[in-house]
Amino acid sequence: MTVTYLSTLPLPDAWFAELTARLPEVEVHRLTPAEAAAAPADLLRRVDLLHTTAWFPEPEQVPALRCVQLDTSGVDHVRETRLWASAVPFATLGGIAPVPMAEYAMMAVLELAHRMPLIVRHRNDRSWPDPAERLATLTPRQLAGSTLGIIGYGRIGREISRLASVFGMDVLGLSRTGVPNAAQAKFDTGRQTADGDRAQVLPMDRLDEVLTRSDILVVVVPLTELTRGMIGARELDLLPPGALVINIARGGIVDEAALLERLRDGRIGGAAVDVFDDEPLPPDSVWWSEPNALVTPHVAGLAPQYHAQTLDLVVENLTRLADGRPIVNEVDRVSGY
Repeated sequence: MTVTYLSTLPLPDAWFAELTARLPEVEVHRLTPAEAAAAPADLLRRVDLLHTTAWFPEPEQVPALRCVQLDTSGVDHVRETRLWASAVPFATLGGIAPVPMAEYAMMAVLELAHRMPLIVRHRNDRSWPDPAERLATLTPRQLAGSTLGIIGYGRIGREISRLASVFGMDVLGLSRTGVPNAAQAKFDTGRQTADGDRAQVLPMDRLDEVLTRSDILVVVVPLTELTRGMIGARELDLLPPGALVINIARGGIVDEAALLERLRDGRIGGAAVDVFDDEPLPPDSVWWSEPNALVTPHVAGLAPQYHAQTLDLVVENLTRLADGRPIVNEVDRVSGY
């Protein structure tokens, strides 16, 4: 059975050459989103797998479509499309980003614990604090024995937990089900959390308990109807005084204004924010100059082996379509991820 693949992504020529070499029986097409919108109807009618991030045709244009392979881990940007409302399965990029995202989370933990935002200010001002000031303001927080709360305990959360355990931290995880992982086809690359994960994983209705126990909070939950606005002023006030907050999820989950207010009055001891309600973050945003914050431009999920890992995922799903097997990383439309 011939499978027809259409990509609207700006992947390199070598990527498509390797795809063709690995699956010579697949009919491969690559178009820009503008070209795809004007593509011949007979081509669109044959497409089995659409690999895209921003172009979503009407369902009647692609009657043979059996999979939309997204170039993202989240699906919040497709929920308003008619294709999402259809029965066509969507697959995410999940499994590619856990390692770099976990490394980013631990980088942020270490930077905030070791007062790096303040140290960077001293560097920029070319000021060398005297011994008393160093002791009073630059002594690091103790990580061993502290509790790291992870909101969204999936593949990324488990990898964060694995790294945090090396530093002697206790880990609390919060997931929709209260168990480490749902039983469905997954695509995983890189290191995986070892068997015997010692994190305590709780269901969503115990969010308050996780917050009150978390010296450091990492937010990595997908943006869904359930999680939008999940961490607001009330929730931030449940954290222990001086807690650290790290957001590598999506804008819209953490109340930015409430977080900023608590950073400035000291209720929150530091924050690392990689995602914002308004992206790109405007040049005049107060976040750029907030002294107790580490601000990064949505980079936590960038994967060093992105091209190779993405190719493996696409090959896997094309092979499964040809064989009549379920795709990997299929989105559960009920949970939203």
